[in-house]
Amino acid sequence: MAIRTTVVGSYPIPRWLYGDTSKQTLRDAIAVVLQTQELAGIDLVADGELNRFDPSHPETNGMIDYFVRQLSGVQTDYSMSDMVAFQSDSGMAFRAAPAGVVREAIGAGTLNLPADYDFVKDLTDRPIKFTCTGPHMLSKTLTDRHYSSHEDLCMAVAEVLRCQLADVRADVVQLDEANITGHPEESTWAATAINHVLDGIKTTRAVHLCFGNYGGQRIQSGTWQGLLPYLNALHCDIVLLEIARMGYEALDELQDLNPAIGLGLSVIDIKDNQVESPDLIASRIEHAAKKLGEDRIQFVNPDCGFWMLSRSVADRKMRALVSGRDLYMGSN
Repeated sequence: MAIRTTVVGSYPIPRWLYGDTSKQTLRDAIAVVLQTQELAGIDLVADGELNRFDPSHPETNGMIDYFVRQLSGVQTDYSMSDMVAFQSDSGMAFRAAPAGVVREAIGAGTLNLPADYDFVKDLTDRPIKFTCTGPHMLSKTLTDRHYSSHEDLCMAVAEVLRCQLADVRADVVQLDEANITGHPEESTWAATAINHVLDGIKTTRAVHLCFGNYGGQRIQSGTWQGLLPYLNALHCDIVLLEIARMGYEALDELQDLNPAIGLGLSVIDIKDNQVESPDLIASRIEHAAKKLGEDRIQFVNPDCGFWMLSRSVADRKMRALVSGRDLYMGSN
């Protein structure tokens, strides 16, 4: 089985997009990002998540705010008491304020993920990955003034995402979670919510988990061993996990990963500007294949998205990813 290359999702914002976010300019920018991946040899491409970019609020690359501000039942203005309530949750200590306040039952509002996919699908002839922030991450950034528990709020978000993603027919649909890694005690209800979304997806289902990606910093602490119950409960086809930054001893923690779930093996550290050599990448794949079995590795990819890197570094890392994969496959 050939191991394919992919990205996790995000790509550095082209500087010229800051000055003009018209639909035509956005389309051109996404076309550039897709062709850049094609020229690097990436097998499964993504739109760079540029559809989410807001030049007036670039701090989280739209991972949270793009979704939250469009949901009905959520207000993005809040009082001091709302902010104090949010800050009392130690699990979101890396954010100074909530993304929004839930005042009423959550609905889709103006969110239209199928239209986002339709905007991209004809810009490349390669297989496409469509990415979406998961329900746990989104619900944890909200101050709840309506639901009775985190679990109920999370399931309300999950219902919206399920209905939307059921109509997205990308080759791979990927949910991204970057908070559960530091909070395995929430695994039971977080898994129930994400599975509700995954069960509605009609194409290949992927889940990406990492420990945070802002300013080259690891936001969450934890281990994959502690998250095995969550990972093994997932109704997905592929998991993409942050490993390159952590070190490949983490593979020992994944020996008991559900064998029905394929692995997106991360071989690129996106928190380091140093570009990995093809030899290093090939050796990482070989090491993982010996540990877990080559048939478990469906993709090789970066730890997380590229958006915090410069375009020149991201592009060179993508080319190295493909060259390293080719080197490994050619030697086996």
